[in-house]
Amino acid sequence: MSRIFMKYAVLGFVLLAATGASAAERLKQVTAVYLDDKGGALANPEGIACDAKGGIVVADTGNGRLLKYSFKDAGISGGSEVKVQQLSVPTRLQLDSKGDIYALDGKLRRIVHLKGDGSFVGYLDLHGVPAPDPQIRSFRIGGDDQVYLLDILGQRVLELDPSGNFRRQLPFPAEAGFCSDLALTRGGDLLLLDSLASVVYAASKGGAEFRPLSKDLKEYVSFATYLTTDSRGTIFLVDQNGSSLVTLGPDGAYTGRLLALGWKEGQLYYPAQICVSDGGLLGIADRNNSRAQFFELIK
Repeated sequence: MSRIFMKYAVLGFVLLAATGASAAERLKQVTAVYLDDKGGALANPEGIACDAKGGIVVADTGNGRLLKYSFKDAGISGGSEVKVQQLSVPTRLQLDSKGDIYALDGKLRRIVHLKGDGSFVGYLDLHGVPAPDPQIRSFRIGGDDQVYLLDILGQRVLELDPSGNFRRQLPFPAEAGFCSDLALTRGGDLLLLDSLASVVYAASKGGAEFRPLSKDLKEYVSFATYLTTDSRGTIFLVDQNGSSLVTLGPDGAYTGRLLALGWKEGQLYYPAQICVSDGGLLGIADRNNSRAQFFELIK
């Protein structure tokens, strides 16, 4: 592993949840990545995705590119650049079942589809979606490659097939404030994050409406902007303004807080997206520290 582009944390360092006596998760720091494989620095990364085989893609947003790394033998290597003219401001990332990359362009608000090797396939064009034209803030790729879009203009979640054909829509709850993200559980339920109300809503697989899953989380969360789940059903909230991660149980109950504001490795400064692999790797796009950080989940 090249020392040119890596900066390592102490592998034995374990970060416990800062609060919550019954916290379900602990993190063991692996490393932090600041550079690509040619020594170029990351700039305000906002996206990250990881797969079960150790593949990692980072949206190096400030540089208008993607970077590909891999996780193996408790270390991160790689850093090869993927840059296409059709993707100028990559933000949220997702990988499909074939390892293809889907990236939301934060300027165009369009989703760009790339092969795993980084070659451009096309934009995800939408077909048959009812008015208004969606304004996409976030998205998810499901287990069978169906697509879910968070449309903040239409105040709804759109479900599409892999080719972009409309299947159905679920309206945001009437009482919702500002819904900033969505996620899928392993069972196919949809989760919806309301950043203003600090509430997570859920819609059962095939269900027609969102209902509150969590209580008001303002006691624990400053302003959450992203959520995801792991294989055990733990829900992770990225508390952007609190520069930390908050964990909830599958029932939406608060279980703890991980990490805190700072500039040292193991600390965060306005984090954006996270990914959690089936192998227990947790990656964080640590935006304002201009790095990606990696941890192993300790059960």
